Amino acid sequence: MRSTTAEDYLKAIFHLSQDGGPAATTAIADRLGLAAGTVTGMLKRLAERGLVDHVPYYGARLTGEGEASALMLVRRHRLLELFLVRQLGYGWDRVHDEAERLEHAVSDELIETIAAHLGEPSQDPHGAPIPVRGQPYRDPGFPVLANLEVGVTAVLRQVPDEDGEALRYLARLGLTPGAELVLLDRAPFGGPLRVLVNGVERHLGKELSSHLHVELRLARRTHHSQPGVQRVVQRTERTNA
Repeated sequence: MRSTTAEDYLKAIFHLSQDGGPAATTAIADRLGLAAGTVTGMLKRLAERGLVDHVPYYGARLTGEGEASALMLVRRHRLLELFLVRQLGYGWDRVHDEAERLEHAVSDELIETIAAHLGEPSQDPHGAPIPVRGQPYRDPGFPVLANLEVGVTAVLRQVPDEDGEALRYLARLGLTPGAELVLLDRAPFGGPLRVLVNGVERHLGKELSSHLHVELRLARRTHHSQPGVQRVVQRTERTNA
């Protein structure tokens, strides 16, 4: 029998362990808004069911069975988000919470019908890859904008989906998947980044920029006719196609 609570834990562990390490108990607790003691107890029960490998005071990893369950839940969530945007006209800033509720209720048959209706899409509205049923999950591993070198040209590929206010702000700046970016300058001491977004200069905080995943393009610098302003001319080839 499916358990909403267990599914939430499995999905949280999946997201927190994308760097290859275990999901720390405190990180799981923070993500789910629970006390660490509550999380520890649930991790023990999930371990008894063969869904996680749990080491007390260290963290948890998904087993093969646990990862398969988590991937199906992530697939449900991202397909539902896309369905709500494409078919029901939801804004991309509103779909996360709706998908969180629906993902536990819909059947596998309905999810696969939605996938077929949408043309078996590969990405959700925020650029996150949609896991393919029965296939290993491959995270594209795109770097974040905050870590790029000045002068680099990139394409925005993925943004976080949980904060509706942040998504509305990103949309106002033109920062949606597919946007062309050039990092013009970085203020010292953790200051903001000066970025061309589809040719329009914007200033972005380092915290926000650290959550914007981009695909790099080769670029070379030339000087604009106005003093102190640089243009970055994009080459058509990609560095990591």
